[in-house]
Amino acid sequence: MTTHVELRPGAYADSVTLLQVSRTVQGLPGVDAAQVAMATPLNVDVLAEMGFDIPAEATPNDMVVALRLDDASALAGALAGVEQALRDANRRDESTSAIAPPRTTASALKRGSGAMALISVPGANAFVEAMDAVDAGNDVMVFSDNVPLEQEIALKRAAAERGVLVMGPDCGTAVVGGLGLGFANTVSPGPVGIVAASGTGCQQLLALLDRAGVGVTSALGVGGRDLSAEVRGLATREALRRLDEDPAVELIVLVSKPPADDVAAEIEEYAGSLSTPVEHALLGAGRPDLTAAAESVLRRLGREVPAWPVVGSASPRAGLVRGLFVGGTLKSEAQLIAGDPHTFVDFGDDAYTAGRAHPMIDPTLRLEHLARAAADPETGVLLLDVVLGHGAEPDPASRLAAAISGLDKPVVVAVVGTDADPQDRERQVRALADAGAEVHLSNAGATRRALELAGGLR
Repeated sequence: MTTHVELRPGAYADSVTLLQVSRTVQGLPGVDAAQVAMATPLNVDVLAEMGFDIPAEATPNDMVVALRLDDASALAGALAGVEQALRDANRRDESTSAIAPPRTTASALKRGSGAMALISVPGANAFVEAMDAVDAGNDVMVFSDNVPLEQEIALKRAAAERGVLVMGPDCGTAVVGGLGLGFANTVSPGPVGIVAASGTGCQQLLALLDRAGVGVTSALGVGGRDLSAEVRGLATREALRRLDEDPAVELIVLVSKPPADDVAAEIEEYAGSLSTPVEHALLGAGRPDLTAAAESVLRRLGREVPAWPVVGSASPRAGLVRGLFVGGTLKSEAQLIAGDPHTFVDFGDDAYTAGRAHPMIDPTLRLEHLARAAADPETGVLLLDVVLGHGAEPDPASRLAAAISGLDKPVVVAVVGTDADPQDRERQVRALADAGAEVHLSNAGATRRALELAGGLR
């Protein structure tokens, strides 16, 4: 086995492009592992954990090419593959239009008056682009994460003054005018409108309601910090107001990670003043989980509550539940249900995505931690989520199934998605079940089952 590491100072490509390059090179003959990434501190740590020796002078402005080869004879072909993959990525990025694409949000908005601006740039640069859209009187969805809190507050205060909606920052999921944005699931239109201070919480509701045959007209994400004590629901109020004015919406669902208690009380009072009823799905101690909230929505609409599907069967194993999640709200929900001493990690947290693609796109970091959690003698049960939808990894079960196959610890997985999602939910579920996992549609159900298997169901 031979390793090769090189730095390319000043070279840059975005994290999604480099993920594609890494996967292409890893599939070449003689290549055991390949990581092409910017040398951010997080990526350097991941490479070190993979056994690569990264030069101490590496900086986030350097591209690092790390290869593990069956033998030295494969090096030339692997490096040629890196160059070809980078050239192919650059060609895909070149515009074939005779009209040059706009280079800023401000210039783009001049071409499309009244359009929603979708901001997906490094977090340090998102504020300026988003404020240009707000100043022009446009709604904006900020997909970018790692945006400073004070910038979010300034952006949303400006939006409130102008009567426009800011979705985000870190708004991963939305459905606007029937069009899914970000990591959106494929759903039919229907009587429900969702306001979501939570991306994967929104997706869990979309999946459960879809399973019960209930469609969603709009899902307006507002960012996971909107109901914090600092932001105070600025975007949530505007989103609720808009859905209240939509005649197609019969019931609004407000979903959030655990909010600040006083902000939750203020928003509940505001929601009570609307003409459209609001179902509150605010996670927190003593509050219903997302599955219970979905069931309440169904009952309010006069619909039957179905049995949530479970495929496969895991065996009991005493010990701790180790939760490794790509969805922050799904992780929060599981942690609220399980409590101490079980441990849960959200790999979509800002700390894990600086300079890396979101784990719904690039599962490398979670898979590295999965191997360690499985080897820990204190681990009883492994609890995971797989989140489907547009923008997510095209076949997430393929790599995860390979990683869990043959483990001596039971694995419980929540697959969050709909029948119409591009990944084919049933195929994903079957692949994971065939690898030995017990697969649930309900994250709350998966969590309780993991606790039961570990001997710690309360």
